[in-house]
Formats: sequence, C-alpha cells, structure tokens
Amino acid sequence: MRFQQSLLATLAPAFATAITPPAIQGMSIVWSEDFEGPAGGSPSSAWNVMDAINTNNEVQTYTTSNLNVQTSGGGTVQFVPRKSSSGHWTSGRIETKGSWTPAPGKVTKIESNILLGNNPTINKQGLWPAFWALGDAIRHGTQWPQSGEIDIMEQVNGLLTGYGTVHCGTSAGGPCNEPLGRGKATAMPADGFHTWGVTIDRTNDDWTAQSISWTLDGQTYSTLTGADINDAPIWSTLAHSPLYILLNVAVGGDWPGAPNALTQDGYGSMMEVQWVAIYSS
Repeated sequence: MRFQQSLLATLAPAFATAITPPAIQGMSIVWSEDFEGPAGGSPSSAWNVMDAINTNNEVQTYTTSNLNVQTSGGGTVQFVPRKSSSGHWTSGRIETKGSWTPAPGKVTKIESNILLGNNPTINKQGLWPAFWALGDAIRHGTQWPQSGEIDIMEQVNGLLTGYGTVHCGTSAGGPCNEPLGRGKATAMPADGFHTWGVTIDRTNDDWTAQSISWTLDGQTYSTLTGADINDAPIWSTLAHSPLYILLNVAVGGDWPGAPNALTQDGYGSMMEVQWVAIYSS
C-alpha cells in the first residue's frame, strides 16, 4: 500500500481497516501500534512527535507539522522530508513515550512493517530513514552511547542495503566500535512493505550465551552475543535495560553526507510504516 500525496484527499478513512501486527507462534504482543487515524492526522498519544532535534550534523529540522509526519488515513504513518524554497530541510521523527525491558528467561521481539519511497536512488542522496531503539537511561541523564542503542533498520542514500547496529560503551573503539557502532548489512528489496525486527534472547541464564539478532521478513541476517561484547555491564545496557522506540527520516549527517541538487523531497522519499509491535515469549 503506497499512499502518494494525490491520493490522500480521496481516501475514505471511515472505511480504512488498520493493518495489525501478525501473530507469532509461541509469543504474545506486549504492545503495538497500527497507526489508525484520518489522513493528515497525528500519531496516537503513545508517541511524542519531536521537533528541533538535530544530531550527527544532520541538516533537517524535525517538526510536528503534518507536512512532515502524518497518519495516512489508510492505516499507516508517513515521514516526509521536505525542502523549502530557501533550501532548508524539514522532516519527521516520533518516539514512544513508554519503554520496555526485555524480560529475563524470555525472548523479546521488536518489529515494524516499513515501506520506503519510490524515488530512484540518484534522487535520495543524503536521506537516512531509520527504525531504532534507545536505552531509556538517556532520558535520565546517561550520555550516549553509554545509554545503549539498537538500530533495527537504517538505510542511507537510497541504496538497497539495510543495516542493523548496536552502539554502546563510554569511549572511542571499545566493544561497539564507537562512534561507528557494531553491526552488519543486508541486501533489501526495492519495493513493497517489509518487516524489520530485532530479537533479544534472554532464555539462557548465562549472559554470554544470550543474543541480539536482526531479521528482515523473518530471516536472521546478523547475530551478536554477550560473548561477542565480552563486557557484562555493557551487555546489560543493551539487552537487559529499558528501551524506547523511534522512527524518523533524517536528512544529511555524518553517515550519508549532505543532500545534493538531485535529492528530491516529498512522498517519493518518505518512509511509511504500517505497524510497530513488541512481542514476548
């Protein structure tokens, strides 16, 4: 389901059916969001719609305007980067108000079904859509990356490569290779909605045998264990501590570089999300 600007005015929200997260055998849904709402509306009260945040030398300003973040009226939320006539970029970012802790002895999954805009790669220089989780400790004064971060899906410059990464520790290098982070890449399809997820497995009492795994459409493409990190406090920050969820489209920054004259704004460069869910065994 791809909603372009010209379609929004003709959608009939009263008849739109929310697309809910699928059941996973042996797991229950702890929390979910299906982004049901009218065309041009705001996400539910479970989310903070952020403004003015700018990190990593990004060039956009995040706004609360429905020009940048809106429910589509068709059971999705859209994050739309836009460039003003003066050349200033704006975009959308939302964060859950709540946070969730992976339970000991359990498997926790965080998943989302995501579509990326259909502008050609050459027109996406500098765009950086992301689905990720931050350690709640950052909301209580702990500095990044000591607070912990799990990037579930990132893409840069429209290339058909998705990245799953962790950030951790207190200094350059370390077990998470800061400031770059520690992760792996996977090839990603060019079209359609796809489910990106991270699984935190705490079923083993031995923290070194616990794991964080990244999946695309249910297939695991990267796994990190406690033994790989080899630092109990840092592993606890990543896999045992409260996390909250973020969705955004950044523009520019240290990783993708600046947008150029070919970079297109609007719905062809957006990120669209059908649902987000947290599961537990």
